[in-house]
Amino acid sequence: MGAMFEDTQAASLDEGNGNASWAEFRVENPREIAALFKQLLDGSVPVNLLSPGGAMFSSNLWAVDGAQQRITFSADPHNPQLQQLIDDDEATGVSYLDAVKLQFDLSHLMLVHGAKASALQARMPSLLYRFQRRDSYRVRTLERDQPRAELRHPSLPDMRLLLRVMDVSGGGCAMFLPHDVPAIAPGIVLQGVLIELDADTRFNATVSIRHVSNINQAANGQRLGCEFTGLSPNAQRTLQLYIDQTQKRRRLLVLE
Repeated sequence: MGAMFEDTQAASLDEGNGNASWAEFRVENPREIAALFKQLLDGSVPVNLLSPGGAMFSSNLWAVDGAQQRITFSADPHNPQLQQLIDDDEATGVSYLDAVKLQFDLSHLMLVHGAKASALQARMPSLLYRFQRRDSYRVRTLERDQPRAELRHPSLPDMRLLLRVMDVSGGGCAMFLPHDVPAIAPGIVLQGVLIELDADTRFNATVSIRHVSNINQAANGQRLGCEFTGLSPNAQRTLQLYIDQTQKRRRLLVLE
């Protein structure tokens, strides 16, 4: 099934020289673009911002201003990756709405400071790419079910951790690591992790940490992008049932 968190990088979308292979994925209607950004905003969905110089900054949308054609992201002004992003004055944004990957270019980047927080502003893109992920569906977990992962810290075996599971797919999940917990580095493999997504969904897994990224200044923690390996057939069925049911429940919440 492939490592589902490895494709958080931007795809190379060269449409020059008459190349129309990406045309079917283009979104150019301003109202549709604004609606997609509103979904990212309402869902507090992480957005990876990547600059031409190689900087990567993970953030969340704070505001979408259709009238002024501006979007605003949360920002930690002390993050060196953010400063490189500002210096390059352009970036590519990558994010996900369940099984849909969104990619867009940003320009006119500006760091603004308020009394209590800072923010990164950019011009609203006039073009966005929308890719349906066919190999694996990812859903945001429902916090009221208290989804969590129970594990031992790889550097401190006596430290037992209960980490919130932020989202999940058949291939992996994202966990929230609080700022007061010692860091866990990418590449670490965790054995015997107990995943408990709700009262009916509980299984053991070997978890590989694929990447670690900051969320935002207010979140006080990091996002661990993880891949499951060696799931038993029963665990795979249990997980897929949870994903299907959570998708249905989220659609009902939107309609209420």
